[in-house]
Amino acid sequence: MLRLILFDVDGTLLSTDGQAGRAIGVALRETFGTAGPIAGYSFAGKTDPQIVFELMARAGLPRSDVAPRLPEVFERYCARLAAALDPGNTRLMPGVREVLATLAGRGDIALGLLTGNIRPGAEIKLAAAGLAGRFAVGAFGSDEEDRNRLVPVARARARELWGEEFPGTRTVVVGDAQADIRCARAGGAWSVAVASSKTPKAELAALAPDVLLDSLASPEALTALVAADG
Repeated sequence: MLRLILFDVDGTLLSTDGQAGRAIGVALRETFGTAGPIAGYSFAGKTDPQIVFELMARAGLPRSDVAPRLPEVFERYCARLAAALDPGNTRLMPGVREVLATLAGRGDIALGLLTGNIRPGAEIKLAAAGLAGRFAVGAFGSDEEDRNRLVPVARARARELWGEEFPGTRTVVVGDAQADIRCARAGGAWSVAVASSKTPKAELAALAPDVLLDSLASPEALTALVAADG
C-alpha cells in the first residue's frame, strides 16, 4: 500500500526570494494598471487566483471584471517568472534534496504536489530549483481557487495513476503555512507543518498540526512523513 505525500512549493520546497511576488505585481500592473496594496500583502498559503482576486478587490476592482482576464494575468506572470528564475537565484529549503532523494528510493511512497501555484508557475519554479519531474501528480491553484478543496483533486489523480485509494492518513500534506494545515484537515489528511519560511512556529502550533517540524532537515522529518498513523 502506497502513502501519498503532497508537498507545498513556496516556503516548503523552495524559495524565489520574492521574485514570484514581483512577477505577479508586474503582471497585474500590465493587465489592470495597478497591483493593489501588494507591498503589505501576505501571499502565504494562498492560491494564485485568490491572490489576484484579493489584491484587485482591495484596489476597487470587482470580481466580475477580474475573472475574465485571469488568463491574461497568468500568461504575463509566467513569462516574467520564467525570465527571472534560474538555478542561481532559486534555492531549495533545508533538507529538501535529501528528503526527496530518500522518499524517491522507497517503494511505498507516492510523491505529489499540493500548491496554490497555478500549474505552469509551479513547473517554472521547480525547474529553476532542479526539481523538475520529481512529482508524478499534483493539485494546483489552477484547479481550485479554494485551497481546502485540493486534497480530493490530488487523491483523484493519484488513484488514476497508481490504481489505489489514499484515504485518511494515507495522504500526507506538507506545508509551511497555516493554510496548509487547514487544507489537510479539510481533506481528512495527515498534516506535517514545517516552520521553514515566514510563518512563526508558534502560529503553526496554534492550529495543532499532526506533526510540527523546524524544517525538513529535522532528524524526525522522514519518520513524520512515512509513519503517519492517525
